[in-house]
Amino acid sequence: MPGLPSHLWYLITSVGGAGMTLPIALAIALWLAVGYTWRMAAGWLLLLGAAIAVVTVTKLAFLGWGVGVRELDFTGVSGHAMLSTAVYPVALFLMLLPTRPAIRLIGVLLGLAAGAAVGLSRVVLSAHSPSEAITGCLVGALAALVFVRMAWRAEPGRLSAPPVAASLMVLAVLMHGVHVPTQRWVTHIALKVSGHERPFIRARWKATRDNRPAAAPLSPTLNTLEPPRSSDV
Repeated sequence: MPGLPSHLWYLITSVGGAGMTLPIALAIALWLAVGYTWRMAAGWLLLLGAAIAVVTVTKLAFLGWGVGVRELDFTGVSGHAMLSTAVYPVALFLMLLPTRPAIRLIGVLLGLAAGAAVGLSRVVLSAHSPSEAITGCLVGALAALVFVRMAWRAEPGRLSAPPVAASLMVLAVLMHGVHVPTQRWVTHIALKVSGHERPFIRARWKATRDNRPAAAPLSPTLNTLEPPRSSDV
């Protein structure tokens, strides 16, 4: 797979963007509320919110204070890897809820594989180090699997699979390529809270143990939640 053309890797990585995964996550919550209970929908959103918080805190810590693990080249959990690994297994689980448990399980595993592919794309495109992509996949998978475990015995007849699948697929097509400037938002918050004028930069951070922000001005093109190597949530 690492031998794929670069445009295919960019296509894979775009599947994990917040502009696409977050609307799908909200649609999942709405279907859960309509077909089941608000408690189930809230449980899903709380689990996803906790995973997003982990990503955000690690990125704030690095951008504002230079907190990371040099030995692992770790500057923050990959948001693309986390979101895709959290959302797609649950989306497929919801679509396949009326089917047999074995088919449902296959759907969850396919969703996890899709998230892993997004995580790999982040490494291939030099957007993240392996440690950041792996932790993103682990955090997302944990959120997804905890929810699936909670909802596994939900009554399957409450929702019809075709409209659920059609709505999520249409939403994915419509929202593909939509950009959300999460990096700019998180960088702004990190600088406000830390009191620094400029964020920490990976290259300088790796080259020195001097915990001061980089002297280079913040690039106006930074517009995702990725520590300044590439875009992410």
